[in-house]
Amino acid sequence: MLTVGQVLRNAADRLGAVGVETARLDARLLVAEVLGLSASSLVTRQHLELSAAETERFEGLLVRRLGREPMSHILGRRGFWTIELVVTADTLDPRPDTETLVEAVLAAIPDRGRSLRLLDLGTGTGCILLALLGELRQASGLGIDTSAAALQVAAGNAEALGLAARAGFQRGDWAEGLNERFDVIVSNPPYIPAAEIDGLEPEVARFEPRLALDGGADGLDCYRALAPQIARLLAPGGVVGLEVGAGQAAAVAVLMEQAGLGLASFFSDLGGIERCVLLRRREET
Repeated sequence: MLTVGQVLRNAADRLGAVGVETARLDARLLVAEVLGLSASSLVTRQHLELSAAETERFEGLLVRRLGREPMSHILGRRGFWTIELVVTADTLDPRPDTETLVEAVLAAIPDRGRSLRLLDLGTGTGCILLALLGELRQASGLGIDTSAAALQVAAGNAEALGLAARAGFQRGDWAEGLNERFDVIVSNPPYIPAAEIDGLEPEVARFEPRLALDGGADGLDCYRALAPQIARLLAPGGVVGLEVGAGQAAAVAVLMEQAGLGLASFFSDLGGIERCVLLRRREET
């Protein structure tokens, strides 16, 4: 019988050997999942023995991680902002970088008690929309995605978080066919240049939906499509928040300004990369 400590050390070594940068953390999370405990509680349970069934289940999960399958797919969930979301292979894995967008948009709304209408284009798991609705208690929102499977995940997340009454989801090609005006429009569109996708870390290149990654030859195709639609649907006094890739902020701002929007500011993620472009109507800047 192996103890928690032995299993953790062995798993961390094996994960590190295949290039997993978060080897020790991932090992703890997998053991905690198998034992039904919190990862932090394992510190005081190093001598706890795993049963044969627990060891077998752990090895199955570990093999998946050794193949560089994302932890969110293995565990089926991911923490984001202040919420926990179901994640599947049909959705982009919510990342801490995207929390920059949530923070930027909230900072642009002085009165969080207002009855606002939100639009999330390319909603995926619903992470951005649901995080915002959790903070904006009088707001309601609509999430759009081209993937029916992703929309099912997003709707399930809204239900689990008690937000289903304020969050609607529908299938669409960005904002085509929408005529409603929105106070807040957000999007984390595909922005990876197509030729660079296969060179990304295996967790992304092999397992995440390519449709959620591929931004065309220069990574900006989706912003070109979004710019006129966003400008058309933004209500007076409204705000737009867009996630962008490294080095893309200025180019995205130009595309949006050409459509009639004005740059409010750029926001950087924890790594110092300009990750969010915040905009309003040109006449309001």
